[in-house]
Amino acid sequence: MIFIADSGSTKADWKILHTSGEVTSQSTRGFNPFIQNSEAIKVGLLKDFADSVERTKAEAVFYYGAGCSDDYRNSIVEVALQKIFPNAKITVNHDLLASARAVCGTEAGIACILGTGSNSSLYDGIEIIDNVRNMGFLVGDEGSGSHIGKELLRGYFYREMPKDILIDFNKSFPEGHRGILDRIYDNPKPNVYLASFSKFLSNHKGHPYIQHLVFKSFDEFVKRHVLKYDGCQNLKIHFVGSVAYYFKDILEIVLASYDLEIGNVIKKPINRLVDFHQKIASK
Repeated sequence: MIFIADSGSTKADWKILHTSGEVTSQSTRGFNPFIQNSEAIKVGLLKDFADSVERTKAEAVFYYGAGCSDDYRNSIVEVALQKIFPNAKITVNHDLLASARAVCGTEAGIACILGTGSNSSLYDGIEIIDNVRNMGFLVGDEGSGSHIGKELLRGYFYREMPKDILIDFNKSFPEGHRGILDRIYDNPKPNVYLASFSKFLSNHKGHPYIQHLVFKSFDEFVKRHVLKYDGCQNLKIHFVGSVAYYFKDILEIVLASYDLEIGNVIKKPINRLVDFHQKIASK
């Protein structure tokens, strides 16, 4: 059995390739080694898997995860996975590689992630050759769910929301200022909570105020990340993630303003990753 995982900070999609050729799915919570340690990852995954899969039969685990950006962070995840899948060979890669393999295939391009967090990479059709380093949700993650969530909350706290948006916001989040602050600062995953406001934004994306807010966040992402790659004007810009998927129309406008060509925009890369690993296994 082969396990393939594509994990964001919020949730993870798993595909299980059985020896019979059957492919089954499993969903678990997501993790980020910048925020959780090995023990927290292990405990959470064991709870989510429970008895739903035969973990001891796993021969290989290919894990693509948010925050898996260097050997130290990767080892945090690897230690946890080895305890969950004791007989498997564990391979941990950045979710950037998953995104690049999913949207670019074997062609060169720029692969971006706009989900709970954000990131980008320059892909040559085989591997990632450049990456503008992401600084995380506290000071970076431009264009992400957590970033636009913070922008929405700034508008709420600083009394900048139009009246009609404010009325709907108060109905959707009756906990008010104090409750929202408590949930931000007394929270093991504040980035996930901030990103949860993306749903409110999506429900009101036809409003000019919301469109401007999202446009501004995407514009900052393009300026700080995409434009830094050599040859970006001659490459397609691909996206993975729910924020990119649901706000694709605004994303296209931002890219067009810089004469950039949008490529594939997909919500999740997991199915295309299965195709990739099946091809590798058949060679």
